[in-house]
Formats: sequence, structure tokens, C-alpha cells
Amino acid sequence: MAGRHHVLTPEALAMVDAIARTGSFASAARELGKVPSALTYNVRQLEEALDVLLFDRRSRQARLTPAGQELLREGRRLLQELEAVANRVQRVASGWEPTLAISVDDVLSPATVFELVEAFCGVSGDDERPGPATRLRIRHDVLAGTWEALVSGQVDLAIGVSADFPQLGGIEIEPLGELAFVYCVAPHHPLARVEGELDAEGLVHHRAVAVADTAQRLAPLTVNLLPGQDVLTVPTMRAKLEALVRGLGGGFLPEPMARPWIAAGRLVTRPAAGGPRTARLHYAWRAERGAIGLGRALQWWLGQLASPATRRALLERHEAPAG
Repeated sequence: MAGRHHVLTPEALAMVDAIARTGSFASAARELGKVPSALTYNVRQLEEALDVLLFDRRSRQARLTPAGQELLREGRRLLQELEAVANRVQRVASGWEPTLAISVDDVLSPATVFELVEAFCGVSGDDERPGPATRLRIRHDVLAGTWEALVSGQVDLAIGVSADFPQLGGIEIEPLGELAFVYCVAPHHPLARVEGELDAEGLVHHRAVAVADTAQRLAPLTVNLLPGQDVLTVPTMRAKLEALVRGLGGGFLPEPMARPWIAAGRLVTRPAAGGPRTARLHYAWRAERGAIGLGRALQWWLGQLASPATRRALLERHEAPAG
């Protein structure tokens, strides 16, 4: 087994590729700067180590056997990966992190998030190699799950966290903005016909729709739910919106998300006891990233979040209903 590892070198894979592309040992030898006999000897060594025939020698042309075709396919893939690794190592040396993980709270605008991703992917790593060296990992979390993803080290940047958690060393936090919530039901829901303010006594008899907190270790948060109330729990804010539109219950939505659905007549708002709900959201990041320090990718995202227009778009830009 060790011998197989030793013979499967980039040079050997490039040799098989050259023979397959040129169609003959002689042509491949000229391309590689070898004499044909040396190339033939190297191929035989490779075949003996792998215990397979790579080329059908009954033909005048260098035709690959099925085993040879598989080696060619995998070899080309490995050569591309090796080249990509070399490029990434060079760019990481210039300050780009290998990976950057970001948690985005589910109440924020997904379109704006992906516009930021698109802009990030268009950033030049350097003059010769376009694109950043950093691989992005985007995830969505809910309530305490966004903060937990950051403090547990699962992500480097969390967008949309509240400030209700104890501050920890190595984590910086900045305000994102305020987000208003409104209580919504479908026009055909019984609560849509109730006059006046909805109090706890009236709400407890109607099903609430809630989004599950994604926290696994921190105590999950429950917001605006009443003891004894029937609850439909869904995984995302978009699923909650769908459930409300279908009249499956009532619940609070971010006002910018609900606004186009209200304008289209698909949802109605009802005044809830206690007055309007407002959440103060922040973005936070891990300031300690080892020897590389604060990498260029994280710096880029923090630069975007420093823009009031970007923060406003994350809070307010939500899609209108189709049709």
C-alpha cells in the first residue's frame, strides 16, 4: 500500500494525462522533455506498483484501459485540487482566512445577505488571482442560536444577535439597528374580527405560530407565548409567515417582512396588549483569530456592516408575495 502512495505523484499523474492527450508515448515524451524509453519505463513502474494495465499496447495509439481511464479522471481532479491548494496557500499568506463562517439571524433579509456574498466573491485576492482566498460558510440561526454559534466557535461573525447575553472576552459587538414586530393573522382568522386590543385572555384560546430557537446548549428563548396556549412550532421565519398566511395561527413578524403581505391583503395586523414590540439587534465577531489576526475577509464584512445603508437593507428589505 505504501508503494502505491509513493508512485501516485503529481508527476506520474501529469505523465498519464500527457499520454492520453497526445495519443502516443513519443508525443508525450517530447511534451514532457523525456526520451520515449524513459517514459515507457516510468509507465511500467506505475503499472507494476498499482498491479494494473493502464494502456492497451495492442494498438499503435496509446489507448487507456478502463483502469487507466479511471486513473486519468481522478488524476486530473487531484492535479486541479493541488493547484487550487497552492493558490490558496499563497493568498492566505497575504492575510485571507482559509474559511469564514457567518451566522445570520432568520429575521434579516436573505436577499441582502446574498448580495453581500455576491460582492464578496467578486473581491480580488490580489492582482493575478481574482477572488478572495476565503471559503464562506453561511448559516441561519434563530434567537439564542445566533449568539451560541458565535460563542461556541462555530462561526466568526454573527449578524442579528441581541445584547441580552453576557459579554465575553475576545468578542466585539456593534449595533445593527432596531426592528419592529407586529402581530399578524390571516384575514379569515377569527382574531382578525376581534375589536380592540388583543389581551392574554383572548389570545390563549388561539394557536400561536413560533419559530424554534436553534440554540443547543444555551437555554432556548421563548417570546410572546402564553402558558397553556396551543403552539405550532416551525423551523424558519419564512415558514412562520407561510403558516400565518394560511390561517394556522397568529404571531409576531418583523414589520418589514409583514409589510408587503399586509399591503397585498394576505395578512392583517391586530394591536396586542403591551404595545409595539421592538428588538435591538447587533452584529458581533470573534476578534481573536490566531496568528493571522483579524483576517481580510472578516475585515471586508465588518466594513460592509459599518455602512448604515447595508444595516438598513438587512433589517428592511424583504420580498413581496408572488402575484
